[in-house]
Amino acid sequence: MTPVGTSAKASSQVPTDVSTRPFTIEIPTRADNQRSPATPRGSPAWYSSGMHVCLFDVDGTLLLGDGAGRAALEAAIESELGLRGPLEKVSFAGRTDRAIVTEMLARNGVEADDATRARCLRAYIEHLPTHLLRRSGRVLPGIVALLDALAARDDVAVGVLTGNLREGARIKLAHFGLDHYFAFGGYGDDHHERGDVARAALADAERHLGFAPRPERTWVIGDTPEDVRCGRAIGARVVAVATGFATVDELCKAEPDHLLQDFTAPDALLDLLV
Repeated sequence: MTPVGTSAKASSQVPTDVSTRPFTIEIPTRADNQRSPATPRGSPAWYSSGMHVCLFDVDGTLLLGDGAGRAALEAAIESELGLRGPLEKVSFAGRTDRAIVTEMLARNGVEADDATRARCLRAYIEHLPTHLLRRSGRVLPGIVALLDALAARDDVAVGVLTGNLREGARIKLAHFGLDHYFAFGGYGDDHHERGDVARAALADAERHLGFAPRPERTWVIGDTPEDVRCGRAIGARVVAVATGFATVDELCKAEPDHLLQDFTAPDALLDLLV
């Protein structure tokens, strides 16, 4: 990961030219972020007190789909409702698929009732694999090495926190060979707001782990100000990364705990998980 800034809250000036003026990450030292040395490694108390939970956004953080998701949604609305034409004015960044489709329908003068929205989302899932194959999407630099390193640690659990539908996220992650890294998560099937998705992700993490993750050891990793806000909604720490749909300045204004240019050097995140 190439660091841009560490504690974005602590810095009021983040350079716009991150390639020539990188910041250095300073790892915070907090007493409440340390395991008691008396706690036996591998014991239930060790896991419940010391487990880090990392919740990753998908689009713009793990991968770039080259517009496959937007194209699949447009195709879905055309196939189901006969509405044609791109919808560039609809923002996708940091939003749930449910909210995006609701706005798409409203812009076309269609009432977004549950049945119509469900039809369009089902059609989107059907169209998505084809559009992923047609586009030149890619896994972002450093992601595989980072996920491998996290998977090798016994004090880290990795999940998804995304506005994608659960099945849409699975299709995207499987298409790029990343699905096996994630055991739980929160998705955009039932929610308009990402804060609600974050709470669902945290609840799913608790079901998976068998205990409630500690807020100071829960990390939301994403590429938009909305990722920062949804992390705050659950009291998590937030690592923002400038690989997706927001500028460094926009991310800095959202005040994440740490702000990185990319994930090319995994240690920049790994060293935070102490």
